[in-house]
Amino acid sequence: MTKQLTIAIISITLFISCKQYKTIGSIQRLDAALDSIISPNATVEILADSFEWSEGPLWIEDKKMLLFSDIPANTIYKWTEEKGKEVYLKPSGYTGNAQRGGETGSNGLLLNKEGKLVMCQHGNRQMAMMDADINDPKPSFKTIANTYQSKKFNSPNDAVYRSNGDLFFTDPPYGLEKNMGDPLKEIPFQGVYEVKMNGEVKLLTDSITRPNGIALMPDQKTLLIGNSDSDKSFIYAYDIDGNDSLTNPRIFCNGATLPTTEKGGFDGIKVDKNGNVFASGPGGICIFNKDGKILGLINIPGRTSNCAFSTDEKTLYITADMYLLRVKMRQ
Repeated sequence: MTKQLTIAIISITLFISCKQYKTIGSIQRLDAALDSIISPNATVEILADSFEWSEGPLWIEDKKMLLFSDIPANTIYKWTEEKGKEVYLKPSGYTGNAQRGGETGSNGLLLNKEGKLVMCQHGNRQMAMMDADINDPKPSFKTIANTYQSKKFNSPNDAVYRSNGDLFFTDPPYGLEKNMGDPLKEIPFQGVYEVKMNGEVKLLTDSITRPNGIALMPDQKTLLIGNSDSDKSFIYAYDIDGNDSLTNPRIFCNGATLPTTEKGGFDGIKVDKNGNVFASGPGGICIFNKDGKILGLINIPGRTSNCAFSTDEKTLYITADMYLLRVKMRQ
């Protein structure tokens, strides 16, 4: 390697590492335990903006990239430190020919055990896998599940895999053009489902008014489900029994008790390896310990949709309305 090339590489590395981003919002500390999770000097950085409604962040460690959805734009973007935001996949959630409005794109994104990109497709009303290599994205999709008892899903919203490959997902009406009043709505309730490895679709609950974010606790025996209904602003917790039925329903968090003047329901949820829960809800990102005690809030103006950890859980990426945000929680 020549001396000039070495100097150029060092210069580029220093430029990237010293890159400054504008900040937004604040971190509200309600319990001293938060200091071991988020450093006292952490800030909320704006990595990119000008989206219609950003959602579904997913960190890909070996590519050092973040994928996330812009639902109304029917697009998945990628973000890297080197190049910022770029279009990754379009269309991402609706591939039909009929013109329609509403939230048509992909929502929640995740990887399956084989490293394939899996997405909640609002417009196509299904859980789907991109039928292409993650390095060479193409709008070609394989259906994982699209019906329950021969009726089309509303619009799969968020999902989580269990370590054995079973898929849990929520199905509110937000991807339907006319929401609850849409004439194409075939299922009368808003369900939470499980897709078994053999393709069997099982209804887990139909009693949540607007099931949205979904996550498993580290022991994989407790399922958390956020309700985005502002009149029933709860995160519910359920035990998963040996038959994969939900038992012992309880309220993990009542949004009305949060120390914020903001109103609204809960959206995306992520859980770290220690069982701390990061939930997008009224006011921004709410942080709880494993027992549901509120530790702090990442206050963000406007509506916050979801979040995702880096692999080492030192960085939190947040989608919020028109923004992609980052909190370097620990250096």
